[in-house]
Amino acid sequence: MMWVYLILAIAAEVVGTLSLKASDGLSKWSYVGLTVVSYAVSFYFLAIVLRSFPVGLAYAVWSGAGVAVVTVAGALLFGDRIDTAGFIGISMIVLGVLVINIFSNSVPH
Repeated sequence: MMWVYLILAIAAEVVGTLSLKASDGLSKWSYVGLTVVSYAVSFYFLAIVLRSFPVGLAYAVWSGAGVAVVTVAGALLFGDRIDTAGFIGISMIVLGVLVINIFSNSVPH
């Protein structure tokens, strides 16, 4: 169940970050509200996950997966561009998250 909570925390963090971009410098209040609520939901679920996961590994998965998803979503929704070096870096983050999930005995499977 902790993995479901972690996925929910990641999803809420992604929504919060994309809403922050859409808020246009905090000038569009509906997106500001969505940002605040989304981050609150994300931290709530992350706090639950931290009961069972080591903080470093939970944060690595939460932030790493969030970075990768936000990068793709930013390209699709906002036309953000990523160069080759950026793509390689994001790919390495995703690979790191996979290595933690597949091979680490520090997180519950």
